[in-house]
Amino acid sequence: MATTLPIVRTVADLRAQVRAWKAAGQTVALVPTMGALHEGHLSLIRLGRARADRVAASVFVNPKQFAPHEDFDAYPRGEGRDADLLASAGCDLMYAPDAGEMYAPGFSTTISVSGVSEPLEGGARPQFFSGVATVVAKLLIQAQPDVAVFGEKDYQQLQVIKRLVRDLDLPVQIVGAPTQRAEDGLALSSRNAYLSAAERQAAVALPRALEAVANAIAAGGRVDAAEAAGKAALTAAGFGPIDYLDVREAGDLSRLGPGAIDPATARILVAAWLGKTRLIDNRAV
Repeated sequence: MATTLPIVRTVADLRAQVRAWKAAGQTVALVPTMGALHEGHLSLIRLGRARADRVAASVFVNPKQFAPHEDFDAYPRGEGRDADLLASAGCDLMYAPDAGEMYAPGFSTTISVSGVSEPLEGGARPQFFSGVATVVAKLLIQAQPDVAVFGEKDYQQLQVIKRLVRDLDLPVQIVGAPTQRAEDGLALSSRNAYLSAAERQAAVALPRALEAVANAIAAGGRVDAAEAAGKAALTAAGFGPIDYLDVREAGDLSRLGPGAIDPATARILVAAWLGKTRLIDNRAV
C-alpha cells in the first residue's frame, strides 16, 4: 500500500508546513538523513516524537560530503521504502529536495568548523565535515526546527554540529541519540549493505575491539597499549587498513594518553575497512 506520508521537495513548501505547525502552537523536530533508512534512523524519529509535537525528516544524499573517489553514486537509495518506514515510526513529513534545490546554480558558500572537525574523520576524509556543516546549517535554516536529532554512531559529526549551532547562535536544541546495534553488537549503518555474508560475520570484531579497549582503560591500563591491542584484534579479524582507533576526550576530541587516564570523559572512536566497506563506530569508556 502506498504511503500516506506527505513529501515536500522545496524550501518554500517545507517552511509553509513548519509555519502552520508553529502557528498551531506545536513544536517541531527535524531528523536529517541520507535515506537508505534502517532501525537506527527510526529510533531518531521516535526520539524526535518524544521531544516535539511534530517530526520532519529530510532525505538528501549530500554530494558535498563525498570526495570524487567515494561512494556517492553507489550510495543506496530508495525513496518509497524510506517514506513507508518514516510513516511507520510516526514521522509527519518527508523533505526530499534535489541537489538543485539544496545548492542553487552558483552556490559558493562553505561552512568550516575548526578544531573538533580536524582529527579522525577530518584527517581521513578532509572534505567531509565542511560538507556536513554546510548542509546541516542549510537544513536547520530551511526547516527552523525547535529540536534536531542526530545519532551518536556518527559521534564526531554530532560534536561538529553542536559546535556549529553554538558558534552561530542557531535557535535549535541538538539531541544525540544512542547508537542502535544488531544483536551481535555491530552498529546499524546503511553501508552494512555493502558487506558480503562472510564480511558481515567478521564485522562483529569492530564492537568487540572497542569493548576490549574500554575495559582495558577502565581497569587502569595505558591508552597506547589498549589502542595497539585493539588495532591488532581488528587486523587479525581481516580489517585493513585501519584509518584510526583512538581514545579521545569526549567533548572536544583532543588526544588522551599515552598512559592511564580518567575514563569518565573518554571516548573511543574507530574507522576501519573490511573489504571495500569502511565501517565506523565509537563508545564511551
